[in-house]
Amino acid sequence: MLAEHPASSDVRIRLTGVATITQLIQIIYSSRPFGYDEAMLNGILLDARRCNERGNVTGALVCRQDVYLQLLEGPVAAVQATCERIKRDDRHVEMTIRLTENVAERMFGDWAMFHDPAQTWIWSAKDISGGALDRASVEEFKTVFETIAAKAR
Repeated sequence: MLAEHPASSDVRIRLTGVATITQLIQIIYSSRPFGYDEAMLNGILLDARRCNERGNVTGALVCRQDVYLQLLEGPVAAVQATCERIKRDDRHVEMTIRLTENVAERMFGDWAMFHDPAQTWIWSAKDISGGALDRASVEEFKTVFETIAAKAR
């Protein structure tokens, strides 16, 4: 039997006292909203927070009418399952994985899903329509979320 706090701990303590370290992964993806409005966004955030808490997944979502950019982090299997669920969600189209990497610690450990209302966004709508996401480096995607994480603290 395991005892853990799902959002803030990646060390699972067995009742025997032996600690097991869970391998963590981060995935950043972009997608295009289908039928974006405030009600749809609220539904996505509600679903994400509920499912992420259950799966020990944390992260952040940046959203606008023209693009979603999301960072998901947590145990490998849980994050991969979350990505598969999002791929099947008809509120997203053209989902593209921008980064997948193992990490030592979470960037958004206190957030089942932090919502950034595009205030820290670095690309304009014109940039997005001109293909900025396809030209962006992995470091640029990471910088977006590092900036958000710093503001969230």
